[in-house]
Amino acid sequence: MVCSQCSNNIAEGATWCPRCGAQQSAATPPPGQARPAPARPGPARPGPVAAGTAGPRDTARYPASEAPAFRFDARRWTGVDRIAGIATLALLISLFLPWFGVSVFGFSATVDGVAAHGYLYLVLLVALAIVAYLVLRAGFEQLPFRLPLTHEQLLLAATGVNLVLVLLAFLTKPGLAAWRFGAFVGLAAAIVACAPVAIPAIQSRRNRA
Repeated sequence: MVCSQCSNNIAEGATWCPRCGAQQSAATPPPGQARPAPARPGPARPGPVAAGTAGPRDTARYPASEAPAFRFDARRWTGVDRIAGIATLALLISLFLPWFGVSVFGFSATVDGVAAHGYLYLVLLVALAIVAYLVLRAGFEQLPFRLPLTHEQLLLAATGVNLVLVLLAFLTKPGLAAWRFGAFVGLAAAIVACAPVAIPAIQSRRNRA
């Protein structure tokens, strides 16, 4: 072997050059002897693909579908959607306002809608579902799931159920109690939420008849 510093011939495996004193880090072949060229890696062969999984070509051919992104845009609401949504929110709040009250000898007591009629909890759940549905409608250009009914049919069914239950609760006041402002707000909100959806549906049905 030769010294990497002064090219002096030194013994094989020596760590120091006796001529220049340079430390030998690795064996250096003589000038006439060429180092072997490093082997180049060949093209990788595709390994076995498990059943049910897609290989590289399958992935390129069938890209994974991206889930639709949620981007809230109130412009996706129609005028009917806005009226139904605002009225439903008012109905939701009215359920916790005084619906009925009684005054005896200067003492008065009131009760809210859900406390007076337990079935108004169903109105609460339906109202929350309507609000959540309208938020999804404003967030997605196309809903990521399919519904069994059209948009108009869904709103008509939900607001119609609320109107029937609220009207029933309004008419069946307990005992000698009198109505309070919460009952009037709830009834008005239920009518306003349902009317813009129900009126076009009734007119369309009459035209078909």
